[in-house]
Amino acid sequence: MKKFLFPLILTFGAAAPLSADDVALISLRVGKENRQRQFAIEFFNGDAPQTVANFQKLARKGFYKGTAVHRAFGHTLVQMGDPLSKKKDRSSVGTGGPGYTIPPEIRRKHTKGAVAAARLPDKINPSRVSNGSQFYICLEPMPNLDGQYTVFGKVIWGYETLDLISTKSVDSNDNPIERIEIRSIKIVPREKLPAPPAPEKPGTAPAKPAKKPWWKIFG
Repeated sequence: MKKFLFPLILTFGAAAPLSADDVALISLRVGKENRQRQFAIEFFNGDAPQTVANFQKLARKGFYKGTAVHRAFGHTLVQMGDPLSKKKDRSSVGTGGPGYTIPPEIRRKHTKGAVAAARLPDKINPSRVSNGSQFYICLEPMPNLDGQYTVFGKVIWGYETLDLISTKSVDSNDNPIERIEIRSIKIVPREKLPAPPAPEKPGTAPAKPAKKPWWKIFG
């Protein structure tokens, strides 16, 4: 049975003050490439304040540095943020976190570019609390997930980069075979966000379709 998220038992403490103008600049390295591939996200502070505060706290601490994209479905979804993905052993990747969960803040829809907190499925997590660090990004609208997961942000540029990495070859657990690593996540004021790079050529569809229809990805 494929593992998804570890059943964490602690809860997130007091949230730090948020700035409505802060955004995240995320830098990735694909395989042994020397170049950095980047994308940027804005936050839904008003709808998911605890989730946003937690993400920004972890980013500022460098928690995400060295973690990897550990699930990818071509042109559909990518997931990352598991600290266990820093290790070479992939057997437990997808089950890790910072040691606590986040209360659900389920208000936003899964539109194209939505950034949402991952979690354990309803059967073992009926309260729908979020994993403390793992998150996924929708590369197409996914309305069947609406009302079930906390959406806390949205991609504002770099969508082509995410679409490209989503089409990389994966193993039997939908984990990209070529390592796609987070080099840094910087929380910066919106006015200091650099201009988006030139769009990358979109990836091609995978040779084989995903094992599950997208609406069953979290089943």
